[in-house]
Amino acid sequence: MMRSAKAVVSERGPPGHGTSSAVEPQQPQHTVTMLKRWSVANKELPAVSQIKSIHVYDFDNTLFLTPLPNPQLWQSNVIGQLQSQDFFTQRKGWWHDPEMLEATGKGIEEEEPLGWPGWWNEQIVSLVQMSMDQKDVLTVLLTGRGEVAFSDLIKRIVASRRLEFDLIALKPEVGPNAQRFPSTMGFKQAFFTDLLLTYKEAQDIRVYEDRLHHAKAFRQFFEEMNKRFLSRDIPLNRNVINAEVIEVFEGVTYLDPVIEVAQVQRMINVHNTASQNASLGRSSFLRIRKTTIYTGYLVAKEDSARLIEHVLAPIIPSGLAESNDLRYMANNILIVPRPASQSVLAKAGGMGKKVTWKVTGTAAYENRVFAARVEPVPSTEQYFSENDPPLIVLAARKGARPVEASNIKNWQPSPPDNPVTFNTEVGEKATLRIEADTPAQDRSKHNPNKRRFQPDDDGLRPQTQGQGSHSSQRPGGQFDAAPRRGGNNNRGRGNFGNVRGRGARGGRGQGGRGGRGRGGHGQGPGNHYRSLDDASNFEGTNDNSNQAVGYMDY
Repeated sequence: MMRSAKAVVSERGPPGHGTSSAVEPQQPQHTVTMLKRWSVANKELPAVSQIKSIHVYDFDNTLFLTPLPNPQLWQSNVIGQLQSQDFFTQRKGWWHDPEMLEATGKGIEEEEPLGWPGWWNEQIVSLVQMSMDQKDVLTVLLTGRGEVAFSDLIKRIVASRRLEFDLIALKPEVGPNAQRFPSTMGFKQAFFTDLLLTYKEAQDIRVYEDRLHHAKAFRQFFEEMNKRFLSRDIPLNRNVINAEVIEVFEGVTYLDPVIEVAQVQRMINVHNTASQNASLGRSSFLRIRKTTIYTGYLVAKEDSARLIEHVLAPIIPSGLAESNDLRYMANNILIVPRPASQSVLAKAGGMGKKVTWKVTGTAAYENRVFAARVEPVPSTEQYFSENDPPLIVLAARKGARPVEASNIKNWQPSPPDNPVTFNTEVGEKATLRIEADTPAQDRSKHNPNKRRFQPDDDGLRPQTQGQGSHSSQRPGGQFDAAPRRGGNNNRGRGNFGNVRGRGARGGRGQGGRGGRGRGGHGQGPGNHYRSLDDASNFEGTNDNSNQAVGYMDY
């Protein structure tokens, strides 16, 4: 039976109804002393006879809202690269590098004293607190993160929220019985086996897990264990246990985009240094490159939400807003559907130029694309747009292209006495990719006909206004798709297609600190070591200075 964590909260009774009795004789291979070898918590385990229930909590995106790679920031293949342990030389991907977890929110220095507010699943926190108060419950934190790299950090995170666990088990390099674990599931099943055979008087176990495929595997595992407990061929001296795996559905969180890029650049710097020290050759060096999709007047998400509420809502047909057939946009006024030339940027006011606009009319094209006509405030403000008149696409039905808004001829004027106004900033909609750091002369050798400032887009042609870049956004920062743990976008909680985004929280901005290397002829990291200062100069764009880049779909 599948139940939500919220349902479990409501049914859990008051704490403190357990009883205690003397410790029973233990089999040597399954004692509390042996079980404690799985744990990094410096805590004595309760007696076997005391425990009637076992509650096991996953860490990432079950208890703690761990940020994931942002699909609005990276090209889709990069999501898998970042989460793979084998992509970087040092075998530290997104889930294997403690500094990535430390960067959550405003960074560990600021977040730890405050207990990482806003980064917890509060329903699960309440359940953990109830488990802590029940004397006959064994409370366990179980995570597949590496014990060596993460034990101290995870203990600090849970301690900051004053959460106490009887056992905190992370994946060890070698298990208590000299086991090697090729997978997280293998580690967790070995742990569960020792757990159930040690606390033999526990009548039920509850496991809280966000990943659908893990939840399914746990259910199958407990079914097999109960068959073993009933078998007379392999007497295990234990009754069957009532096992319940509760799938946790919670929103997806992201780092601040600037901090995320800086953290990934830091990992690349370490990779490049290790590659050079290992004499792996220049082809093993990596760098971030940028693909610019369009240049426009970017709209902040707060103003985008206002436009959807006050401008779009009155003009869409009844029932369409409640359907899944509408893609919400309201995020830019197009300048050009490509990187802008210097002359175009000069006409638009330059990168970072802030312009206020007001809505002067609304219209729909065949009930497929919904748009608003706009003009700058004041009307004498300098601007440039390939669309005449300038417009902002508010939404498009699935299958429709935002460029269809250019076919609108008849606009319904908006009331002039109280116009809707909003602010914008000249910037680019860009996505990032990670690839081999090939010298410029080698790249030109592979593509000799490429113009100097032609965008290096890997086959991604410049798109029309927002085409292909807005299809995942919903009002309020919701997205139809998001990366999951393990490098597969379909992995995770099982609610693929119904998640919420939590992007821009503040960040430290320290991830890319450090110099640019010593430079010169292969000595030291040289120009392979990059910092956040290089973020505006990723390969594949025009050589514009002080570029404002809108990596998020605002």
